[in-house]
Amino acid sequence: MSDRNGVLVEAAGLTKRFGSFTAVDGIDFDVRQGEAFGFLGPNGAGKSSTMRMVGCVSPLSGGTLRLFGLDAATDGPRIRARLGVVPQQDSLDEELTLRENLVVYARYFDIPRRVAATKAVELLEFAQLADRADERVEPLSGGMKRRLTIARSLVNDPDLLLLDEPTTGLDPQARHLVWDRLYRLKQQGTSLVLTTHYMDEAEQLCDRLVVMDGGRIVAEGSPRELIEQHSSREVVEMRMPAGENEAAAGAVADLAERVEALPDRVLLYADDGDAAVATVLQRGLRPDALLVRRSTLEDVFLKLTGRTLVD
Repeated sequence: MSDRNGVLVEAAGLTKRFGSFTAVDGIDFDVRQGEAFGFLGPNGAGKSSTMRMVGCVSPLSGGTLRLFGLDAATDGPRIRARLGVVPQQDSLDEELTLRENLVVYARYFDIPRRVAATKAVELLEFAQLADRADERVEPLSGGMKRRLTIARSLVNDPDLLLLDEPTTGLDPQARHLVWDRLYRLKQQGTSLVLTTHYMDEAEQLCDRLVVMDGGRIVAEGSPRELIEQHSSREVVEMRMPAGENEAAAGAVADLAERVEALPDRVLLYADDGDAAVATVLQRGLRPDALLVRRSTLEDVFLKLTGRTLVD
């Protein structure tokens, strides 16, 4: 099932170039049996290029990559047979029914029709789509199509499930339904690798993650570890009248470990947010809005790169 010490994926100096452009710049990481491992970063960070190499559909430009103890450069077919893949864009056959999508896909893995039919019933139940089994895919909502794509990726009982931006474009309710399905897979022992630019998704699903920027890994750890290492316990968000952010940031610079003036708000990174707010008001500042919240992975990314995740 896995390489030594329960390692499913092992990358060293992994590099991907497109002409003179380096999309993935010599990164090292490993993925262990039974964990959910994430790549967090903005669009263009190199996440999807990394996933395509891990999925053995894009050749390496440099470095080494092993999955299940096999070399990605030479054992692609054997590796792909043990992977489940949820691509960024759903690639369902919209003219077929939900059931037919699963049964037809199972043929790629030489799964007998009778076994595929049984498995389709189980997977549609898991995806909470059993009542739509014999309806066509085309009229389904985005969230339902995403859950069907996840169900389809499980037809071959994969040892590792790869998910590229699994909830991009979904409304909050649909995202939470997808998260629930993925969380249940993790509880059942399925190993997950996912990319995301949603910090709440990474915090919900990932045991460990790396933060990527410009094709490189800039931090690695569990969500809690990254927040503890790179941010304060709390963050005060001040929304000032138009044009006053820079001046307000200067006026409160001594109240926090770090102060960031963003286009729409000022952030104060402080261990005691309520105390910082009290001092802000004592100094006569009158923000349009004040909010005290806990630190998130987006705060970590802002510190590491100087940009928010949605830039």
